[in-house]
Amino acid sequence: MISKLGWGSRTQAAQWVREGRVRVNGRVVHNAELPVRRGLDRIDIDGQEPVPAKRVALMLNKPSGLVTTVKDERGRATVYSCFADAALPWLAPIGRLDKASEGLLLFSNDPAWGARITDPGTGPPKTYHVHIDRLPDAALLAALERGALSDGELLKARSARCLRSGDKHAWLEIVLDEGRNRQIRRLLDTFDVSVLRLVRVAIGSLTLGTLAKGKWRVLSQKEMDLL
Repeated sequence: MISKLGWGSRTQAAQWVREGRVRVNGRVVHNAELPVRRGLDRIDIDGQEPVPAKRVALMLNKPSGLVTTVKDERGRATVYSCFADAALPWLAPIGRLDKASEGLLLFSNDPAWGARITDPGTGPPKTYHVHIDRLPDAALLAALERGALSDGELLKARSARCLRSGDKHAWLEIVLDEGRNRQIRRLLDTFDVSVLRLVRVAIGSLTLGTLAKGKWRVLSQKEMDLL
């Protein structure tokens, strides 16, 4: 789509289209969501080919209650509300966190870089802190690592350990090689364990650190390279 090519912000790209300044293969277009083929279609603004935006990646401390999408058909608040009024190019989420989950969520305007991050074979591990409604024993932790079937899918943790426990509840640290849809919640549900809170605290060597809930920061080139 024209609005997702990374030339200025998404809003700015749409404005250029409305003003009739954008041509695709020599023809003026009026739809910012028009599908285009990067590297194949010739796109120009005011008669000149735009220079692609510099690769940008950022991390957000996602609050609970936001959905990971640009627009929601049910009118729910999305993660993009955290970027209101920020001068950013178009950015896509790298992976997802469900509405009830919190923590580290990456965004980038480089889909190839994002695909390497989410690749289950070569991407970095993802670390979560999970508050559960029971006290775990060694058998449960071992079972989470062995895995279980949920709707025909084998779900398992790369590692699982107990961080701390109280009288009735405990916090687990669960590390995944990939992030399937609601993977941790579904895996724990197969053992009749309910999730009270779920926070992604790290992706590879990148940690959430002291970043406040609902806040974001741009990643350095070194951080991007390490991921």
